[in-house]
Amino acid sequence: MKIKFRNTVQCCTATLLLLSAISCASNKIDSSRKLIWSDEFNGKGLPDSLKWNYDVGGGGYGNNEAQFYTKNRLENARMENGNLIIEARKENWENSKYTSARLLTKGKFSFQYGTVEVRAKLPKGRGTWPAIWMMSEKMKKWPDDGELDIMEHVGFNPGYIHASVHTKKYNHIQGTQKTDTLIVKDVSEKFHVYKAEWTPEKIDVYIDDQKFFTYENKEKTYEAWPFDQPYFIILNLAVGGFWGGKEGIDDQIFPQKYYIDYVRVYQTQ
Repeated sequence: MKIKFRNTVQCCTATLLLLSAISCASNKIDSSRKLIWSDEFNGKGLPDSLKWNYDVGGGGYGNNEAQFYTKNRLENARMENGNLIIEARKENWENSKYTSARLLTKGKFSFQYGTVEVRAKLPKGRGTWPAIWMMSEKMKKWPDDGELDIMEHVGFNPGYIHASVHTKKYNHIQGTQKTDTLIVKDVSEKFHVYKAEWTPEKIDVYIDDQKFFTYENKEKTYEAWPFDQPYFIILNLAVGGFWGGKEGIDDQIFPQKYYIDYVRVYQTQ
């Protein structure tokens, strides 16, 4: 339907009313969720120790990974120009040939249900394996107590972003994990927003608001759905491993940087 206005004043008035209505609608949508935790990485130096712990060590972490994760080492994890940078380096360290970092909010922040948003630019090259994931604050046994992988990217398969859940019934050891993939060709050249929406009924995972993975709480058992408990957030850059190193490690690519612009967690009010 085409609307005709008699004069400029009437046209401007109608436009202002329309913009006002759009603004009100947007505000209403935004106000439906509350920011409960975030890190914008606007400082300089080491990550905020009030928000992040570290996993430290080598030994493969159950995945035959090649790196040694360090703690409080600027070369491997630092805030710079508004980003957290996790850097994997080729250097000998504690019987490992590479160093990197794995940061986690365990013991400092966990939550049950909500939306996690992480804006990040990924490293590239064969052997890199960055991830954004979550595990239970009360983890006693993996995979029984659950794992949510919001983003995984293995460098030998550039642009393929994976999201998965692992539970006692559904996990990669048994080959029964629930997973899906979205191809985003410029993940190492541009920042993208990786998001998970978690409710008692389901988990949805998105890239830039495009949903590509859903896991529903259909069976109502702990073996299939251990996600009714607080989880913490993990950011890491692995090197090699059963998956990340499936086609070897290209030593010519290092150092490689994993940029995280922000991490934000919302809950519905």
